[in-house]
Amino acid sequence: LMVIYGLIYILPFGKSIIGISWFDWFRSEDGPLEWIQFICYTFSFICCSIVLWRKRNRAFTKSWFVWFLLALLCFFVAGEEISWGERLSGYGIEAIRAINKQGETTIHNIRFFHLYLLDPSFEISCLLFGWLGWNLWPEIDAFPKKKYTLYFLFVALFFFYFDISYSSTIKQIRNDQEIFELLMSLGLFLHSYN
Repeated sequence: LMVIYGLIYILPFGKSIIGISWFDWFRSEDGPLEWIQFICYTFSFICCSIVLWRKRNRAFTKSWFVWFLLALLCFFVAGEEISWGERLSGYGIEAIRAINKQGETTIHNIRFFHLYLLDPSFEISCLLFGWLGWNLWPEIDAFPKKKYTLYFLFVALFFFYFDISYSSTIKQIRNDQEIFELLMSLGLFLHSYN
């Protein structure tokens, strides 16, 4: 957050070089932050898969099952970040594009999911990863440790405040979702790597 808001936000000459500020370019759809998230989730999936392979003799324990769910989550989110390859190949599924808020082959931007379930799912999962997991189930090593708390709780707080400002009578806060989503992807990568 300090690098993005403290350095990139104040970088000069973005408008004259690329047409928009560096800050807006970094957080734009299909911008560098989104690709960094894709890389973090992909490596998190690989790290979770390695953990699962190492625990194969103790398969089907609570810890193994949560690692398995975490691997699936990281794989799914990595795929969603690049629209399941549509951004690279240009090919997508027209039936999903037709009901998608951004006209892409992604599930998280299907109108109903995007409007009603996406932000609450971020808030709940970040509370689970940032506080509930290590607090309620310390014996399950698949939940991020306490030292990674802020990677998730800042995200939950942002999405909660974003939703509250959207539904209240005040002006909605700026949409910095990509920046806070990056925190979550970094937190999951650091947890699964260690």
